[in-house]
Amino acid sequence: MNLRNGLLVASIALALTACNDSDVAAPEAVAAPVDVKLIAINDFHGNIEATEGITLTSPDPKDPAKTIKTTVGGAEYLATWVKNLKAKNPNNVVVSAGDLIGASPMISALYHDEPTIESMNALGLEFNAVGNHEFDDGSAELLRMQNGGCHADKVGCADGKFDGAKFKFLAANVQDSKTGKTLFPAYLIKEFNGVKVGFIGMTLKGTPGIVTPSGIAGLDFKDEVETANKLVPELQKQGIETIVVLLHEGGITTDKKYNECNGISGPIVDIVNKLDKAIDVVISGHTHQPYNCKINDKLVTSAYQYGGMVTDIDLTIDPKTRNVTKMSANNLAVTRDVPKDAAQTSLIEKFQKLVSPLKDRVAGTIAGALTKTATKAGEMPLGRVIADAQLDATADKSTGASQISFMNPGGVRAELTPDAAGKVTYGQLFTVQPFGNTLVTMTLTGEQIDKVLEQQWNGAAVKIMQVSAGFSYTWDKSKPDGSKIDIASIKLNGVAIDPKASYRVTVNNFMATGGDGYLEFVNGKNVLGGPQDVDALENYLKKNPLLAVPNAERISVLN
Repeated sequence: MNLRNGLLVASIALALTACNDSDVAAPEAVAAPVDVKLIAINDFHGNIEATEGITLTSPDPKDPAKTIKTTVGGAEYLATWVKNLKAKNPNNVVVSAGDLIGASPMISALYHDEPTIESMNALGLEFNAVGNHEFDDGSAELLRMQNGGCHADKVGCADGKFDGAKFKFLAANVQDSKTGKTLFPAYLIKEFNGVKVGFIGMTLKGTPGIVTPSGIAGLDFKDEVETANKLVPELQKQGIETIVVLLHEGGITTDKKYNECNGISGPIVDIVNKLDKAIDVVISGHTHQPYNCKINDKLVTSAYQYGGMVTDIDLTIDPKTRNVTKMSANNLAVTRDVPKDAAQTSLIEKFQKLVSPLKDRVAGTIAGALTKTATKAGEMPLGRVIADAQLDATADKSTGASQISFMNPGGVRAELTPDAAGKVTYGQLFTVQPFGNTLVTMTLTGEQIDKVLEQQWNGAAVKIMQVSAGFSYTWDKSKPDGSKIDIASIKLNGVAIDPKASYRVTVNNFMATGGDGYLEFVNGKNVLGGPQDVDALENYLKKNPLLAVPNAERISVLN
C-alpha cells in the first residue's frame, strides 16, 4: 500500500470511529403536534335543574319535511356530557361565554345563584367571560360570586358558608372608571404539553344599555375589537400564538341548524371580521343561538342556551411555531340518554327540598297558555297580562294611581303554561319574572310618553314594550328611528293623549333607571315605589280566576 492509499484508509477509519462516537448528537426529533379540546357553553342562566321547557328542534331523518323536538339540558346530564368529552383528550379546558348566572330559575335565583356556582365548580368549569346578566345585582355581588362570602340578606349560604367560584371570571373590557383596572383578569393562560393557550374574556360593549344602571355604576365597558387586539401583542410576548376569545356577544342565523352558519348576521360578524389575525377561535353567546362558523379564518361558535347544548372544539397546535394547524367544532345536544352525574344530582336535590314549598304553591289559574309569540307589531299575550297586572297593582291612589303600564320584552323570560286544571305555580311565575324587580310609578307628559315609545328603536335593536289594556298606538315600519309614531295615534281609553297633559305610568325599576335604552323614564316626576313584579302577577291571577288569554291587539303597525 502506498502512502496515498494508506492515508485514505486511515481517514475512512477515523470517520467511521467518529460516526460511532457517543458524543455526536443524534438528529433532532420532531415534536408531535399537540391536540387540545375546548368544551364550551354559553347563556346557562342558572338552569341547573332538568325541566321540560328546554328543547331543540331538528329535522326528522325519516321525513325531512317534519321536525323532531328533543328535551335537553339539566346539569346532571350536562356534567356527564362534559365528563365524556374530557375523557377523549386529557388536554382539555371547559369554558363559558357569559350569562352563566342571572335571569335564573327559582332553584338558583332564590339563593343568589350560589347553586349555579357550586354546580359549575363540580362540573369543572375553568373560565367564564362575564356577560351582561352577571351584572344584574351589581359588581360587588359579582365579586362575591368569585370570592365567596354570605349575602347581606342572609338568604343563601345553605351550608353556612359560600366559598365562591373555583373557576375564574374574565372581563378584559370591563374597567373601573377611576383606576382603569379591569374588574377581573383580562385573560388567563393554560399550558398543554408545553404549549400555552391564551383565553381572553369579554362582554358586549353595549352592556350598560341593557343592565340596571346601578348594576354597572363606576364601570366602563370598552370596545370588544380594540380590547382584544391590544392584548394580542401582550400574549405573543409570552410565547403565545394560540388565542381564544370568550365573547358574550353573538349573531343570528337564518335556519337555526346547529352546526352550520347560514345567513349569519348581527354584531358578532363585524367584530370577528375586525379581530387580529392571530386570534384563532371566538366562542360567543348572548343571542341564545346555536351556530358553528368560519368567519375571517376564525372558528366562531355558540351553543344555544340553558345548558341544552355543548360545543366540542378540537385544536391541533404545532409545538414549534405554537400556531393552530387544524381546528374543528361540533355542537352537541345535551340529551338525557346518558347517566346522571351523582354530584349534580345531590346538589340539585338539596336545593329542590329547600325551595319546593314555595315553588310548588298554586299561584292562580289561567284559561290557556300565555305565550311569548309576538304579533307583527311586537305584542305577546303574556306581555299583555304582565302589563295589566302591573297596572292593577298600582292603580289605587295609595300605590300610584297608575293609568298606563309598560313592560320590557326582555324581562318576559318564559311562557306560562297551565296544567290540565288551568293551575300555574309560583315557581312558574318566578321563571317568567326572575329578576325580583319592583314596580315604579311616575308622572310623564304626553310628549314624554311619545318620546319613550320612540326609544324602542335604537338601530338594530328593537324592543317593543308590552302595554296595558286601554293604551294603544300605531307605528310605521317605513319611518326612520325617532319618527315611527304619530303622536296623534297614541290613545288612552280611545282618547288621543294630550302632549302637555300629565299621566301616571308604571314600569319596573330596571326600566325606570333607563334600562334597555328607555332613557326618558329617568325624567319621570313624583316617583313612587311599588310591590315586586312577580307578586303583582300572582295577585292579578288570584283576582281573575281562569284568566282568559288576551288576544286583542293594542299596538298596530303600518307597512
